[in-house]
Amino acid sequence: MAFIKKIKGKKPVFGSHVFLAENATIVGDVVTGDYCSIWFSAVVRGDVNYIRMGHKVNVQDGVVIHGTYQKAPTLIGNNVSIAHNATVHGCTIKDNVLIGMNAVILDHAVIESNAIVAAGSVVTKGTVVESGSVYAGIPAVKIKDISPELVEGEIKRIADSYIKYASWYQED
Repeated sequence: MAFIKKIKGKKPVFGSHVFLAENATIVGDVVTGDYCSIWFSAVVRGDVNYIRMGHKVNVQDGVVIHGTYQKAPTLIGNNVSIAHNATVHGCTIKDNVLIGMNAVILDHAVIESNAIVAAGSVVTKGTVVESGSVYAGIPAVKIKDISPELVEGEIKRIADSYIKYASWYQED
């Protein structure tokens, strides 16, 4: 069972059909929607500020989600995939977003809907990632527009796939 801890009177609240890996850590003021998954060695730390996730959010292996005390909560929309070892800190991620492996999203950044942050990218403090675009690099900059096929073929496909993968762990 995942490590779930109450901090300063706040205990994580989970939607329905949520998968939590045995060694995931979820603490404090964290609320998830339905069909979310928090995978192995992920840490979702709502101790210094709150974290809110919509429906169909997958937080993959080794991800860290946190915020900044009294300054920057973390808000995550629906159909969001946060890939392996990414760091999401005090930012807003809207709907239908893919955050690539080892990407870093810093305080007060906003990732608009239907966007991709490429693997290894660093979205610096206060950056707005435009809807319908791919950002990459250090610091992350727009490199191209996203086609509707890419939204369907990658962003939505990955979010849906993680619901399927989570179901495998709930079998006897």
